[in-house]
Amino acid sequence: MQNFTGFKWRLHKTFLLFCFFILSILFPNQTSAQKVLLGIDVLERDNFSMLAGKKVGLITNHTGVNRKLISTHDLFKQAKNFSLVSVYSPEHGLKGMIGAGITFDSFKDTLSGITYFSIYGKTSKPTPEMLKGIDVLVYDIQDIGVRSYTYISSMGLCMEAAAENKIPFIVLDRPNPLGGYRIEGNVVEVGYESHVSKFEIPYVYGLTCGELANIINTKRSIGNKVKCKLDVIKMDGWKRWMKFSDTGLAWVPTSPNVPHQETPAYLVGSGVLGELIVFGIGITYTLSFETFAAEWIDADSLAKKMNALNLPGVLFRPISYKPLYGNWKDKVLNGVQIHLIDLDKVNLLELQFYFMQVHNKMYPDKNPFVLTTQTRIKMFDKVMGTEKIRKKFAKNFLVEDIKPLLNRDLTWFKKLSKRYYLYD
Repeated sequence: MQNFTGFKWRLHKTFLLFCFFILSILFPNQTSAQKVLLGIDVLERDNFSMLAGKKVGLITNHTGVNRKLISTHDLFKQAKNFSLVSVYSPEHGLKGMIGAGITFDSFKDTLSGITYFSIYGKTSKPTPEMLKGIDVLVYDIQDIGVRSYTYISSMGLCMEAAAENKIPFIVLDRPNPLGGYRIEGNVVEVGYESHVSKFEIPYVYGLTCGELANIINTKRSIGNKVKCKLDVIKMDGWKRWMKFSDTGLAWVPTSPNVPHQETPAYLVGSGVLGELIVFGIGITYTLSFETFAAEWIDADSLAKKMNALNLPGVLFRPISYKPLYGNWKDKVLNGVQIHLIDLDKVNLLELQFYFMQVHNKMYPDKNPFVLTTQTRIKMFDKVMGTEKIRKKFAKNFLVEDIKPLLNRDLTWFKKLSKRYYLYD
């Protein structure tokens, strides 16, 4: 009887191994997704040999962690073959707990002797005094693949400072959470550069931070006018098709309102509209960037009309909720929750404009560009990198009117960016 039981178990085990083998052939992406090593992991694996004997300045925040979630900051402090002299942190601070747009000050840790500089305060670019005594600058921050997210602006400014002060610059590469193929939106127009639109790239640019750094460093019409000595420590195992969920890595919230690995996609879909502060997009609730809502909206009607558009890869559910803080605290907002069903099929940036199109038909007297302030309109334009899209759209509130503006630079940028790919 025992021999028969053992035979059945061996047969079952063989069957399971056969099934796994077949699945690995049919779905190769799923088996390779667990092997991604970040730039910091590769640097650590090589015993930080590139930094040996150097005085290091580290540009990082709470997202700079290795596969095991040990911070790059701690790894550098504990390293024996080089010394960490200073740390530079962008918007949201070293620990990621400071709200959007809030500046903060530098300080010195008297115990370790390390100076912690703010590059989102009195200056957004390290000064020569801030770089004093540094042999090399190392950048390790997880961004979200969206132009308006200010971490990449800080990276570019630090590269510029490195070039001006003849300091080598190293990027520890990280995944683009949206994958390496998604490119959406217009390129920033000359005169509309800002910290939320620093470089003349599409709104969704489909590059890792290392790849983007190479473009910023060498394509002067897009990025910096001065070139630094740049090295990128590549990831091991990352592929262009990978979203963050495919990497096997743990997600660290990149800022207070980007809590989940899916949030960057929703941010693209509603974040520009959110700049107007006319509609609730969920960031004052528990659904960051996942709603289109207002007090006057009939949720069921809006959901029906949004779903009637038959937009690929997305569904809309009626929702009513009370924001926990902010302008609408304790008021009831009604609208839709966005559900991204098939990310590969969705044009994310267009979602907010389709909402405004439907909303305008339902409530023509609630023009969001009239209900907001001039300050918020300027911010909308800064994030879009132009005023032309807003002005064109506001005439008829039709997405078709602005598609040529949104898409005109995509073919050019896709062709250009392929020259800078570090990964297949």
